[in-house]
Amino acid sequence: MFLSQSTDIAARTIGDDTLIMSTLDSTVFVLNAVGTVIWNAADGKTPLSQIVRDRVCSEFDISDEEALVDAQEFVHQLAEHGILSVSGLPVSGVEGQ
Repeated sequence: MFLSQSTDIAARTIGDDTLIMSTLDSTVFVLNAVGTVIWNAADGKTPLSQIVRDRVCSEFDISDEEALVDAQEFVHQLAEHGILSVSGLPVSGVEGQ
């Protein structure tokens, strides 16, 4: 599963948290520190399993298995609201990343 940030959002990181607003419906989301790590790593080229292993588990005290289950649920929730795009393949042509 590969993640990329939607282009229909406005986002700002404040401390460890990230505030995201959908420009489509003005819905606002606040991501905690773990959500912010996943959000910042959503480059369309790095699989979620690698983000969890290399970024989440190395920074927070959680097992790979538990973190991956939680991350998948989190990603699906954001995808339902159009905040993240999810693909089975890496996104090609992602510039600047």
